[in-house]
Amino acid sequence: MSYTLAIAAKAPVVAYPALIAAAFVNTTSDASVSIDFIDEKEVDGSASKLTKGEETFKGDAVLEKLAADFPESLKEFTESKQWIEFGQSELSVKDFKKLSLSLEKLDAHLNYRAFILGYQVTLADIAAWGSIRGNAVMTSVIRNQTYINISRWFSFLETDKRFGGVLSLFTEAIAEVRKQAKANQAASGKKKETHKANFDINLQDAVDGQVVTRFPPEPSGYLHIGHAKAAILNKYFADQYHGKLIIRFDDTNPSKEKLEFQDSIIEDLRLLGIKGDKTTFSSDYFQEMYDLAIQLIKEGKAYCDDTVQEKMRDERMNGIASARRERTVEENLQIFTEEMKNGTEEGLKNCLRAKMSVDNPNKAMRDPVIYRCNLTPHHRTGTTWKMYPTYDFCVPIVDSIEGVTHALRTIEYRDRNPQYEWFLVNLNLRKVHIWDFARVNFVRTLLSKRKLQWFVDKGHVSNWDDPRFPTVRGVRRRGMTVEGLKNFVVAQGPSRNIINLDWSVIWALNKKIIDPVAPRHTAVVKPVKVTVVGGPEKTVEKKPKHKKNADVGEKDVVYYKNIVIDQEDADSLEDSEEFTLMDWGNAIVTKLTKEGEHVSAVEVKLHLEGDFKKTKHKFTWLADTEDKVPVELVDFDHLITKDKIEDGEDFENFLTPETEFHTAAVADLNVKKLEVGDIIQFERKGYYRLDAKADGEKPAVFFTIPDGKTVSKYGAK
Repeated sequence: MSYTLAIAAKAPVVAYPALIAAAFVNTTSDASVSIDFIDEKEVDGSASKLTKGEETFKGDAVLEKLAADFPESLKEFTESKQWIEFGQSELSVKDFKKLSLSLEKLDAHLNYRAFILGYQVTLADIAAWGSIRGNAVMTSVIRNQTYINISRWFSFLETDKRFGGVLSLFTEAIAEVRKQAKANQAASGKKKETHKANFDINLQDAVDGQVVTRFPPEPSGYLHIGHAKAAILNKYFADQYHGKLIIRFDDTNPSKEKLEFQDSIIEDLRLLGIKGDKTTFSSDYFQEMYDLAIQLIKEGKAYCDDTVQEKMRDERMNGIASARRERTVEENLQIFTEEMKNGTEEGLKNCLRAKMSVDNPNKAMRDPVIYRCNLTPHHRTGTTWKMYPTYDFCVPIVDSIEGVTHALRTIEYRDRNPQYEWFLVNLNLRKVHIWDFARVNFVRTLLSKRKLQWFVDKGHVSNWDDPRFPTVRGVRRRGMTVEGLKNFVVAQGPSRNIINLDWSVIWALNKKIIDPVAPRHTAVVKPVKVTVVGGPEKTVEKKPKHKKNADVGEKDVVYYKNIVIDQEDADSLEDSEEFTLMDWGNAIVTKLTKEGEHVSAVEVKLHLEGDFKKTKHKFTWLADTEDKVPVELVDFDHLITKDKIEDGEDFENFLTPETEFHTAAVADLNVKKLEVGDIIQFERKGYYRLDAKADGEKPAVFFTIPDGKTVSKYGAK
């Protein structure tokens, strides 16, 4: 009896488990399962359908039938059933938070296991692996080893062609199917109905292959973590819909913008792995915007206003019409095209306002300003223009002109969305859909460029890349990895719920990236000399840098009769106590020397046959030799003391008195080989990033990397 498996190529989650199961049957039995790829979202209401004679099976029933008919090829269906359901219901979702919980469950299950069940590939592995392969959200998770056990298991199975080969099989087959469909369409002369992609946030009218998003930073400062979220989400959804991303510099305010900021944004996006399909500038469209402003004036939908700013603000607040609202078209054109355009004295007094409403309940709709004069030379156009469009006027116009289909922007713009729509409608421009998402807020953190600039100007921080800053450069200098930052954004997703997050959330995700690969080293703070009676002369042994990951390499460990330990550790010892010297063995205290409250010297004898499981204390240590390396451990606190600065509160009243803490230490000789930017773990102290190598008399400088849990003993509380 022949079997035919039909796969829906455009299903939201491709039926990879069924494909892999068919591959197992075809390679381990005399039977043959032929595979047909259908260029549709479903096959008879399902992502897959198995036909055997006159019988048909869909969805999970496909795996059940193949397992029942070929028990030697597909093992242990009874025990695997729960994993089939797990893969279908929990590993196939694109809800970021739900998915992370499921991945933690699978990662824990795979600890010390090569396979999900037993000692060979079963249907459980096929179902779970195929579900992960079919979920686009999982790509970065596997690549970045966010869940190390899943990545190990996934990569191991991928080496089997029945697993790893399904993607190329699917890609090649679908390319052929679509090629044939296109040829048939051309032959028939009929236009195929456009396919709509279906993803969880359900972007309105999103067409697979035609979605265009944009990330429009203003080059008036450095990218902060909020900008990073916007950039990553725009890139993410462009990729999900096989569309395009435009990087556009919103350079409409020459008073604040600099080439320095523009270059830094390009570099930071590159570090984040974000490359647009094209890079543009709002200034590329100054002429088009000028022409459209004239169009509004001619249609009586815009007017020039020289009302002083305070009075204009008061009138807008109270729903009072400006005295200039009924100026004639001719007068408005003369002021806009001659006075404002040339930046004359009269022009400088005026602005151009859209004639929307006087008393709309939504104050954003009360005749907003759309053009202002500014005589500051523009960093790209020089002195060509003396007036510039506002952000609210510029963005919908350029979005429409550039072909943007979906404008993803933070929820604080929601009141201005009707304004955005008004411009598109009244200028007869192409429709652009808006999707609001919540901006990222962290406790005790300011994201305003103006306020961050204040910290720089006042010398409270070194620069925009200061590790206390929420800029991309700042958090990276503190030790945030690109993978950790991306995973944080993906985990938050495009939610519209506004919450203030604790920084522990993002640092905990970062820890998952660095912990499996960070070399382990030793640092000693306030060294106390320890004499090891009968100890060895100087010997050097090779030891792994990471006990659980041999690929990290080896390091030199020096053993010697004289060593040093932390002052805090020495003070905790008692006479005759047996304790453990990590990576050496047990030792027994034979003498403690004190100066005041602190231990100043210790004498011990080795007891290497002792049981380390029974000792109360386990200490790191260093051989007291000349190859110890002086280092400085630097920790940081938040710049402000209040979780959230409310409207009307002055952040300057909540400055943290001390935010930087330096601790001298000595480290093992291997740190001399580290390069700036390298991330390590000083055992029992935490994770660190090398910020500056030793230079003459100056020690190497290491910045603490928060792990989302531990409070540093050497600085911020």
